[in-house]
Amino acid sequence: MAATHSTRMLILGSGPAGLSAAIYGARAGLSPIVVQGIQPGGQLTITTDVENYPGFRDVIQGPWLMEEMQAQAEHVGAQMMWDTIVEVDFSRRPFRLIGDGGTVYTGDTVVIATGAQARWLNLPSEERLKGKGVSACATCDGFFYRGKKVAVIGGGNTAVEEAIYMTNHSHDVTLIHRRDSLRAEKILQDRLFAHPNIKVLWNKEVAEFVGGGTPEGLVALDLKDTKTGELSRLDVEGGFVAIGHSPATELFKGHLALDKDNYIKVETGSTRTNVPGVFACGDVMDKIYRQAVTAAGTGCMAALDAEKFLAEAEFEASVAA
Repeated sequence: MAATHSTRMLILGSGPAGLSAAIYGARAGLSPIVVQGIQPGGQLTITTDVENYPGFRDVIQGPWLMEEMQAQAEHVGAQMMWDTIVEVDFSRRPFRLIGDGGTVYTGDTVVIATGAQARWLNLPSEERLKGKGVSACATCDGFFYRGKKVAVIGGGNTAVEEAIYMTNHSHDVTLIHRRDSLRAEKILQDRLFAHPNIKVLWNKEVAEFVGGGTPEGLVALDLKDTKTGELSRLDVEGGFVAIGHSPATELFKGHLALDKDNYIKVETGSTRTNVPGVFACGDVMDKIYRQAVTAAGTGCMAALDAEKFLAEAEFEASVAA
């Protein structure tokens, strides 16, 4: 017989959004259960230096920050479950979800904080040099490349925005795109082409991220021309992969309204989805900011929205009785 766990607030995901929701939910007496998912702690667990999370004057480590958030959530009464949800039923309350081992979870409310993953080029050299010159977030890591030559890889809005952003830190920014035109909005392209510190390499793709030095760090990119096959090398100390993100929403297709990029749709100014009692927070519903601090903020919003939903539902039930 599979175990069953019931709660007034069931949270999926244990990054900054999910754990912030857990802290607020626990302090509201909702005894939240957090199903941690395939990456407990979220993307910050694979991030080394964090310098833009408020409250810390010195650089902190991403895994340490998430350990502290989890400890705080548990201290105020949240329960952590090492499990991954594989099936959901949002057709009636309490909502019923099933873990990959068959464990059943029921929740009067559900907070979805499953996040989004940056898309990578999936090169072995990229994996080896992540955090050592290779990044997927200029806003997060650009500060560490002040005065250094950097490259941004991609051709959409994200890539162009990150290239422009990096000019705040670098006098030499190269945008590398595998085609001969960009997909980004024209206004962004105009700003890019007008900037004296950005050059564009067309019809080029990264064949390898080249490491060097002790300790090893990125020193160059080996590039391949997509039309001629010609190889070339670009000396850089920072390489930012900006080819988009994939929200973890496959589980919710057919159950919740998603936008064209598969992010969960929420009502403007709230975390409410199209299913009353189901809320979404963090990168699974935010395709613009994607920061730990904004994820934490929307996690707080989701818990407050869920608490209000439960209070109103209980009031209506008491009046009906």
